[in-house]
Amino acid sequence: MIATTAAAIGAAFGLYFTNTKKKSRPAGSSVAVAESGRKYLIGGNWKCNGTVDANAARCKIFNAAGPIPSNVEVVLCVPFVHIGMVLESLRADIAVGAQNCGLNNACGAYTGEVGSHQLKDIGCTWVIIGHSERREGFGMAGEPVDLCADKCKVALDNGMKVMFCIGEKKEERESGVTMKVCAAQLAPLAKKLTIADYENISIAYEPVWAIGTGLTATPQMAQDTHAEIRKWISENISPDVASKIRIQYGGSMKGANAKDLLAMPDIDGGLIGGASLDADFFNIVAAAPN
Repeated sequence: MIATTAAAIGAAFGLYFTNTKKKSRPAGSSVAVAESGRKYLIGGNWKCNGTVDANAARCKIFNAAGPIPSNVEVVLCVPFVHIGMVLESLRADIAVGAQNCGLNNACGAYTGEVGSHQLKDIGCTWVIIGHSERREGFGMAGEPVDLCADKCKVALDNGMKVMFCIGEKKEERESGVTMKVCAAQLAPLAKKLTIADYENISIAYEPVWAIGTGLTATPQMAQDTHAEIRKWISENISPDVASKIRIQYGGSMKGANAKDLLAMPDIDGGLIGGASLDADFFNIVAAAPN
């Protein structure tokens, strides 16, 4: 009984994940499509959702979901405690990422933190940084703009790729200061990152008022903001970075609206919350223009 309980606890926290990097993940499948320009990046953010059984079931759903178009990159960012299990069971053509990481660039006395070097070591390739929920805080002070930029730099230096989130609140949108807010969140990156760093970063524009609310920016509203973000990057970082960097939209994107959003010239993918928890996620993947 004790041994069984210990095994269950170990599985729940991914502690059995000692040889995963030596194991073969289930094979995925792709379909060749015409490719040009930036490759679409469809990221899923499971947030704090799922038990071991529930998230194992999700892996089975995605493993059987059919081919991924060759012009689409897919990433699922899952709770820390389930990363090991997902890395063992999820199809190999879907990258596995984390939803946050520590500021520390090495091991040490950082109680409660998970370092990006540790995420890299177990096989994660992506991490979300600066999500609006973390910027706001959970009953405590949220993460300020400079901290988000510092964490991004540490993660990049440790070999991770970063989906860096920015976005405005409802009252800021209504006040006409959307781009001012986005620029304030982007500016610290321009000070801390090298030009080469931008090869491993995407910008996830997430209007806070459209996250989990059912509200969605119209495709044209989203496109207009994405175009302004790209213009800011061109003027403040470099035109070459601006032309190459992927800007994802995150704000209640789902299968029903993904096609129209992804058809916009400056929307290069999505960072998906609720819709990444079920089979609708692959409707978004399939909606990328080809």
